[in-house]
Amino acid sequence: MDVLQNNIDDLNAVLTIKIANEDYQKKYDDSIKNYRKNINMPGFRQGQVPKAIVKKKYGASILAEEVDKLLNQALQDHIKNNDLNILGNPLPKEGAENNIDWKNPSDMEFSFDIGLAPDFEVKLSAKNKFTFNTVKIDDELIDKQVNDFAKRYGKLTPVDKSEASDMIWATFSELDENDAKVEGGFTHSSTVAIEFLEDADAKKKMIGLKAGDSMIIDPRTISRGDADMAAMLGIAKDKATEMTNNVELVVTEVKRMEPAEITQELIDKVYGEGVVDGVDAMREKIKGELTQMFAVDSDRLFKRDFADTLIEKLDLKLPEEFLKRWIISSNKEKEVTMEQVEAEFDQYKQSLKWQLIENKIIKQSEIKVEFDEVVEHTKGLLASQYAQYGMMVPVDEELTENAKKVLENRDEATKLYDQLFDAKVIAYLKDTVKLDTKEISYDDFVKEAQKN
Repeated sequence: MDVLQNNIDDLNAVLTIKIANEDYQKKYDDSIKNYRKNINMPGFRQGQVPKAIVKKKYGASILAEEVDKLLNQALQDHIKNNDLNILGNPLPKEGAENNIDWKNPSDMEFSFDIGLAPDFEVKLSAKNKFTFNTVKIDDELIDKQVNDFAKRYGKLTPVDKSEASDMIWATFSELDENDAKVEGGFTHSSTVAIEFLEDADAKKKMIGLKAGDSMIIDPRTISRGDADMAAMLGIAKDKATEMTNNVELVVTEVKRMEPAEITQELIDKVYGEGVVDGVDAMREKIKGELTQMFAVDSDRLFKRDFADTLIEKLDLKLPEEFLKRWIISSNKEKEVTMEQVEAEFDQYKQSLKWQLIENKIIKQSEIKVEFDEVVEHTKGLLASQYAQYGMMVPVDEELTENAKKVLENRDEATKLYDQLFDAKVIAYLKDTVKLDTKEISYDDFVKEAQKN
């Protein structure tokens, strides 16, 4: 069996695999024997079906299966032995016809297109300067968190007239296209949180209402998507999706959230009794929590900006036409059209380019993630989940076993390995390049994070 590689250019190549009769004949004969042993056919005892009949009925498919195994192995061996950095998987060459008579086979030849990753280098040092934004944890931000806790543990109090942060209890009734009540239509009681309405006109209409007031309104303007609207109106989601009519809203009650007092009682509800003593200690703890939380966000923002900069600087070229074909061929569960691929290809290219760059950084800097590290990382995540739900964290031995069970799931293991690789790459970049650290307000940080 011969494998020939013809490089079309730096990013595309054709692999031609020549298979001689002697390459597959023994495996083919062995497979025929195995089929004979297991096949059930009327008129013959199991294992006694004549070889000629087995060949006539199943020979072509058996041979195709064996040849496919040979092709896959030949492709894998060639790629590995020649240290080819390919993108996607080999695809049968477009326009190449393999006119093979599977019932009377002889020597065979197959051609495959492959996409090659670009050859490039990533050189990083303190000469490379990047902005590293951090959030300024000031009194205003801490006050906001304290107030959020106070609202969370506050109580709803009835009021006469609604304001911008109140909640309205109302009854919703179904209307037809002429805004007349539908006989036998739905009637359902639910709530509307004015504070979280996104439609400015609807929000304005909700302010100043009192019990007994009514209005005709488009339910989509006071809900968040079909599922939320269905729950608000007490109807099925598919009906909500198709719904185009208004509804009648009749206010039954208006309530206002009265925040809890900032006392030790509130602190104990938030953190547990005896954990944090006094308002000053609470504010200090909040500051630490916010610092830790925003540190993760700062790293994420830095990595995004770093990736964008290097992608633009390196300007990697990709075998685009090959990749488009590969995307279509690899989506076997649902049909994907070339129009769909074209619409999302720019985003896919950016993601692939960063993946190539990141892999290069990992290889050059010899970043590794050991199994024991992943186990410890998983144990930490599990312990946090137990604590979050108020459950006792198991002893170390049991926690270790639980972590290993999680890692038996391939998808979960891949995700956890990726998390550690991501953290190590960010740490390496922060240690290697020069960081221009800037402390900015929370609002400015959000604006930076929302760019792109």
